[in-house]
Amino acid sequence: MSSLTVQIHEDKYAVSAEAARITQNYLMETLNKQDEATVLLATGNSQIKFLEALTDSRKIDWSRVNFLHLDEYLNIDKDHPASFHTYLRAKVENKIKAKSFNYLLGDTLEPLQECIRYSKLLRRRQVDICFLGVGVNGHLAFNEPQAENFNDFDLVKIVELDLNTRCSQVDQNYFQSIENVPKYALTVTIPMILSVKRILCLATGENKAKIVKIMLQNNISSKCPSSILRQHSDTTLLLDKCSASLL
Repeated sequence: MSSLTVQIHEDKYAVSAEAARITQNYLMETLNKQDEATVLLATGNSQIKFLEALTDSRKIDWSRVNFLHLDEYLNIDKDHPASFHTYLRAKVENKIKAKSFNYLLGDTLEPLQECIRYSKLLRRRQVDICFLGVGVNGHLAFNEPQAENFNDFDLVKIVELDLNTRCSQVDQNYFQSIENVPKYALTVTIPMILSVKRILCLATGENKAKIVKIMLQNNISSKCPSSILRQHSDTTLLLDKCSASLL
């Protein structure tokens, strides 16, 4: 039996507005109970309007909020236009005054040590809320299909990117060609994601309809990593009419 809450909204703008409303209320409630809150951020097109709406909020005391993020390409400069560091710096960090902003360093010379360093950061505090998107192949962060990743011991690992993932980055105009897309990345693992108190997952657009159907209606399986969200105790999946069209 799934514990996942599914919402279907008119379009991606309505999804973004509702996700921002939920997050604002949740962070305000959290900060009423404790001194700080910790947020685990996602990137990608599904997050753009949502993060824009969220960072416009003047009701959240951002000076009490710590930020981490889910993944980063390996061997990519932090200032590269397609790096997630660049994305989050522009869309979140530069728009608010957070207590802390902790980046995965994709341009590290020692990726295994970077996994250890970031794992230590994640262990220091309970993550209160995580934002996710769903890859066209069903991945969460960069946890790719059929990688048997539901029982990872590590919190952060190095992964080889699925060809579909790399192609989607070209389709979304983050890279000019498949040759330019890194083959490896650093990612927070599935067990780490599932340890978060509250999860919001956004999936919009017709190109997500097929994987959303698989995610919700097929067996929970590493063939579709996002299906594991059906086992989390407090996750909301926000869809628009296009991504929900096959349900």
